[in-house]
Amino acid sequence: MLVAATGAGWVDAVVGGGGLLQLPALLLAGVSPVHALATNKFASIFGTASAAVTFARTTKIDRRVAVPAGLSAVAFAGLGAVSATVISPDALAPLVMAVLIGVALFVTLRPAFGTHLRLQLRTRARALAVIAVTGVGIAFYDGILGPGTGTFLVIAFTTILGMDFVGGSAHSKIINSCTNLGALLVFASQGHVLWLLGLAMAVCNVAGAQLGARMALRRGAGFVRVVLLCVVVALVAKLGYEQFSG
Repeated sequence: MLVAATGAGWVDAVVGGGGLLQLPALLLAGVSPVHALATNKFASIFGTASAAVTFARTTKIDRRVAVPAGLSAVAFAGLGAVSATVISPDALAPLVMAVLIGVALFVTLRPAFGTHLRLQLRTRARALAVIAVTGVGIAFYDGILGPGTGTFLVIAFTTILGMDFVGGSAHSKIINSCTNLGALLVFASQGHVLWLLGLAMAVCNVAGAQLGARMALRRGAGFVRVVLLCVVVALVAKLGYEQFSG
């Protein structure tokens, strides 16, 4: 579980999707699904927040977008976690798979996408749109289901605001930290977090996140693009297996 937490921190810091490693590790160790989800959120919030700090030191953060989207994300991720008892995550899986396949095709067919800034897209209307998409829609989804949240955030910032992949990843870490916090508050209030295990995994998650954030900053948008495609393919494969394996 500690090795998986380290790898998850690295993946989360670069492009999101660390739950691909961390959640299965918890489940294989015999942790119940609800405790696994809660403990995963607890460990992930430390790694994601540390990666956000690292990115913020060298990447310009648009506070006019990040602050309202982040505050909204806390509330709507918490609402999503509460709604998970009413809305079946299984019902959302086919839609998430379709969106992920669309993302993979879009990024593959447009190799220049996300490799450079498109400042002409930085309008007030688009800023409001990205706040709504990331702070409301994606945050709510993270509370209910979660897989691919970091990836969806990166794509939202690059497509709507014209950021490159490094800038999109930097902003996504801030919002993802807030979605983790919102869902974690709900899980913690229900007594589902395994605190000691979560703390041990959090240390490893932070170590992996620091390595991932520094690699993304050093290697640039092209590197993030490749990792993003790998994570999307892995997510589709995982969701597809769960959906059709019976």
